[in-house]
Amino acid sequence: MTLKERDKKHLWHPLTQHQLHPESIAIVQAEGCTLYDEDGNTYIDAIASWYTCMYGHCNPYITKKVADQMQTLDQVVFSSLTHEPAVKLSEALIDILPNNQEKIFFSDNGSTSVEVGIKMALQYHFNRNEKRNVLIAFEDGFHGDTFGAMSVSGLSVYNGPFEDFFIEVKRIPTPDGNNHNDILNQLKTISENNKVAAFVYEPLVQGAAAMKMHDANGLDAILEFCKSQNIITVADEVMTGFGKTGKHFASLHLNNQPDIICLSKALTAGLLPMAITSCTQKIYDAFLSDDITKGFFHGHTYSANPLACTAALAGIELLQSEDIQQNIKRIIESHQAFGERIKNHPKVANIRQTGIIFALDLDIQMERYGNLRDQLFKFFMDNGVFLRPLGNTIYILAPYVITDEELEKVYKTIEAALVTL
Repeated sequence: MTLKERDKKHLWHPLTQHQLHPESIAIVQAEGCTLYDEDGNTYIDAIASWYTCMYGHCNPYITKKVADQMQTLDQVVFSSLTHEPAVKLSEALIDILPNNQEKIFFSDNGSTSVEVGIKMALQYHFNRNEKRNVLIAFEDGFHGDTFGAMSVSGLSVYNGPFEDFFIEVKRIPTPDGNNHNDILNQLKTISENNKVAAFVYEPLVQGAAAMKMHDANGLDAILEFCKSQNIITVADEVMTGFGKTGKHFASLHLNNQPDIICLSKALTAGLLPMAITSCTQKIYDAFLSDDITKGFFHGHTYSANPLACTAALAGIELLQSEDIQQNIKRIIESHQAFGERIKNHPKVANIRQTGIIFALDLDIQMERYGNLRDQLFKFFMDNGVFLRPLGNTIYILAPYVITDEELEKVYKTIEAALVTL
């Protein structure tokens, strides 16, 4: 039996209606920007496997570091114990995170990093004997699949059956450069009528909302207001972190820095699952007490796994290298040139770009997971490019090691797809 046939016997895939999509493509190898399937086909991974493998698949520098670590320390409980990879990673991260970040808390994935951030914010107020039970979030945001993360997410396709169980959330529009005074007025009304604990947001780019991008100055104004009200600001940088916006973190484009930052995906360069929630000294200090119940009782078995920490350290070294920084600039410029050539296409409604994240909206109505979207996905795969349209949005978020030739193939495949619509 083929892998595809064996897969259907027991596996349940994420974001998949198996009644409509019983088949999966079986990938047997990956290297650099290329995926290889069991039938001998190759695909350019133009979305870095959900924005994780930013330095390329099976990067030899990272895999060598992790293989060496395997011979020394594989896994150890992180409650009451510590180890060199975790300590070194905390030091490396604090060096590149916004300068108000001081403490690092480990968990397992992007959703749980947000869950941790929400719990930190709620307990921060609780520990100060101040009950605040309402959160603020952007419309159309997406923060993960655990309950707190779902609560602040605005995409009902993911949340529908669970909404009766959520934390109370007030939603505001994203700033577009013209509306931030209106948003500030909404915020004032919300804060006057609710006990607001935190504002949870994706800075500059909302990934699952089809790479919806918003205005930095408007976001700055929102953060400034929140800080004036002691509303804890929680930046979900799970997608935007580690260079994708042109800076190490999207928050570095802003003047007001978050109290809490959530990290995963490219954190470990796609090699191993891990997440981090960082915070300011102010947040951490609110948990220090002779009362044990004021501690933060959240933990994961694989917190700070030494192998994942080692992968993350190697990824940070590559991120800061001259080669990767030059590649980021090259990809940004390449996307800008492609944008100029595609923006007036009759089937393109608009284009947008932040850093290496490029997106275009088709001038066609299309369901997020409808037949036309599926046809588009199949066209890309048949032509050797792995792109996952979000409804009528086509986006590119490729590894930093993608070549000019591979980028051009991605661009030409998108242009060819427009002809078929």
